[in-house]
Amino acid sequence: MSAAPAVAARDAVARAEAEPLIRAEGVSVAYGKAQPVLSGIDFEIRPGEIVTVVGPNGSGKSTFLRAVLGMVGASAGRVWRAPKLRVGYVPQRLHLDPNLPLTVARFLRLLQPLPDAEVLSLLARVGVPGLEGRSMGTLSGGQFQRVLLAQALAGRPQILVLDEPTQGLDQSGIAAFYRLIEAVRREIGCAVLSVSHDLHVVMSASDRVICLNGHICCQGTPHVVSNAPEYRALFGLGTQGALALYQHNHDHNHEHGPGDDHLSDHGQSPTHSHEGGHDR
Repeated sequence: MSAAPAVAARDAVARAEAEPLIRAEGVSVAYGKAQPVLSGIDFEIRPGEIVTVVGPNGSGKSTFLRAVLGMVGASAGRVWRAPKLRVGYVPQRLHLDPNLPLTVARFLRLLQPLPDAEVLSLLARVGVPGLEGRSMGTLSGGQFQRVLLAQALAGRPQILVLDEPTQGLDQSGIAAFYRLIEAVRREIGCAVLSVSHDLHVVMSASDRVICLNGHICCQGTPHVVSNAPEYRALFGLGTQGALALYQHNHDHNHEHGPGDDHLSDHGQSPTHSHEGGHDR
């Protein structure tokens, strides 16, 4: 019998007993005198934990990231972060002039000096060895995202923050990237906080999924049944279990305001669907 389930259970217990890296209590964020973008957010993430945040367009996902990282102040509540917390950040988008004479090696060194051996090691770690001399403007979408991840890992982060990192990738590319993130978590023990534009398909390794729409609507665990015909019909066999389904269970009505994109009739069923896009 494989020892993997026992190891996973042991790791889950260790994560639950660890002190949080980030904790938010009753956090609200408003820009100027406008209606709050976020209200009453309670959140924490512990070492080694993978948390995926989903929500419709305009739900406040990017503001949520900025708030917990201290990039915007809370108008109510408080955010606590571990002292000297090391954060690795993979942005939603990074537009570079394709004619800019910037090699991958130089890009990795933009934030900190790195010896050649470290550059080669980082690129090998994220699955793109040999790209150090390539121009950033010549990389494919998948290669570009992996180089961004390599740069985020250079600082040996305690928490890796991913802001819609798979945008523009096809399904197999998304699955490959998620498998890589899971392997990184396993190897260096960092927490992962990921924002996803897909409301129902998430990283299967997620310990928790949080649905956000101005406040936390629901949270739970993703569902993987890789042998089920429905799962195979949706994902095929090439994703190797990296993708999972998340079912939303909302037991409340929403106070609809600007940017609310919940389309279902909440009064009819606590389980409902969304139609989402990219956050602000």
